[in-house]
Amino acid sequence: MKYKTCVSIAEKSSHKIKQSLKTALKKSDYVEIRFDFLRTDEIPKTLEIIKEDIKKVVCTLRPKSEGGKFEGVEEERIAILKLIAEYNPFLLDVEFNTIKKNKELVKYLNSTKTKLLISWHDFKKTPKFSELRSIMNQMTKFSQNVKIVTTAKSVDDSTRILQLYSKNGKNNLIAFAMGNNGRVSRILCLYLGSPYTYVSLGKPIAPGQLSVDEVKKIISLNIG
Repeated sequence: MKYKTCVSIAEKSSHKIKQSLKTALKKSDYVEIRFDFLRTDEIPKTLEIIKEDIKKVVCTLRPKSEGGKFEGVEEERIAILKLIAEYNPFLLDVEFNTIKKNKELVKYLNSTKTKLLISWHDFKKTPKFSELRSIMNQMTKFSQNVKIVTTAKSVDDSTRILQLYSKNGKNNLIAFAMGNNGRVSRILCLYLGSPYTYVSLGKPIAPGQLSVDEVKKIISLNIG
């Protein structure tokens, strides 16, 4: 089995995204583009620039309330998500808190046949396992692609988030913990069935994120 990586790119111009995307795809299977780091007027141009590689791109437009950089009104963000969906990326990351309260968005995204990655983050802690499992089960009503990320204050927190893989069924679950105590979960999730793990080109985009070179080195040590 080949363990896959997804490089997170967070640049402030379409030109830099194009450069980073080219570099990342030489090293990684997929790339996540954080559109929330761009000015709103740069997003349509960026989509045109990357459309040849869009089938390898996870598109994310994270609002400030979810730890992202997008500062516009929610109506504008929803409109941009719809625009991104029209390009039919590998995955369109939509927050669980966004999708569960917007039936019109669900209907529209379903009509585009874009594959959704439903995501949920806890930037302060790792909840009890029963709560995590309940959230996962609710998320899978919207897509079989689910991302649950918590914050690890201890190794036990990392272990708890990884336990979700035992209750996952046939879904494509990406579950790990952020922070130094969560670093090991970013590797172990691959061995438990995660379709890929998030990495950087060198500068972490999220707390505890490893670089693509570090992850490849670790994986190579474990082959055989």
